[in-house]
Amino acid sequence: MLTIHTADLLIPGGERPSLPGGAVLVEGRRIASVEVYDDLVAAHPSARVRRWPGVLTPGLVSSCGPELLEQSYHPDPREDLGTEPLTGEALASLAMTDTRWGASARRGVQRLLAQGTVAVVGPLRRPAVIDAVHRSGLTIEHGLPEGPLTPLLPGADATFAAFDTPELTTCVATVIKGRLLHRRR
Repeated sequence: MLTIHTADLLIPGGERPSLPGGAVLVEGRRIASVEVYDDLVAAHPSARVRRWPGVLTPGLVSSCGPELLEQSYHPDPREDLGTEPLTGEALASLAMTDTRWGASARRGVQRLLAQGTVAVVGPLRRPAVIDAVHRSGLTIEHGLPEGPLTPLLPGADATFAAFDTPELTTCVATVIKGRLLHRRR
């Protein structure tokens, strides 16, 4: 199925200029085309359209993978531990098992996706955390600075995020390899 993702402004990344009214045509896991929205719709009238407010840009890379996913506990909402990640003494007081680490990592990954993150810088060492990261679609990178990942180009993985403003303040959608993994309601 073909899907067109569009926003007021497309920032493809790399050295390519921004494209007002730009869009990406996604076919499966890959970007098939990057053009002005009107041109893509005219060429592919049966494609599903996802219109996002603000900016469409490559997804972000978090340089804090180990700190966020292996040195923090993301509480289950059913626990009486609050909503913020626990670290230090609060984390040390918990009985952490592999199962609990995996569940925490899944909740942590959801927080990252909600920020437009598509990859984390490792290394990650806990198998349950690594499994949670891979299952989510996030990738584990080594040595990359925090910031945007691969530019939006035809043939590249359809991995990007949509933000409400050019300052990337609020992520409204995160897509990894063509799959919509986060959508702000």
